Amino acid sequence: MRLTIICPEAHREDANQLAMVLGYGPADAATYGEASWQDTEGNRYAAASLDVAPVLVSDATSTLERPVWDTENSDEDGVGYQINMAGAERAQALVSIWGLGEDEPDPVADPNTILAMFHDEPLAILARAGVARVAEERAMT
Repeated sequence: MRLTIICPEAHREDANQLAMVLGYGPADAATYGEASWQDTEGNRYAAASLDVAPVLVSDATSTLERPVWDTENSDEDGVGYQINMAGAERAQALVSIWGLGEDEPDPVADPNTILAMFHDEPLAILARAGVARVAEERAMT
């Protein structure tokens, strides 16, 4: 299953915490990088697209648990944790999943929602959700 996610610029840090909880390790902290997409109102978003297993939906909507890899280098007080679980939970509360039901209205990017969309064509679903790549600013010489 192909999942494309639009993350509002203001929520990237928390979304990256959630990506580490649901992903495979510390490298997932870079899932939402530069906010290089924007809607017609100028709100900026980071986007990611990846193949996922069907279990991701239940994992993403269940109570979050710190992955084992994040406990291996910490002490009993939690010193050494890489994941901010409070941030991951804030991001989880913003997630809206699109593309699992019949006759859903079109997805719409929103600066207060992390929009996770199941669709086989990432660029097409980004456009359908109302975001476009930010034009690169060229230095004036």
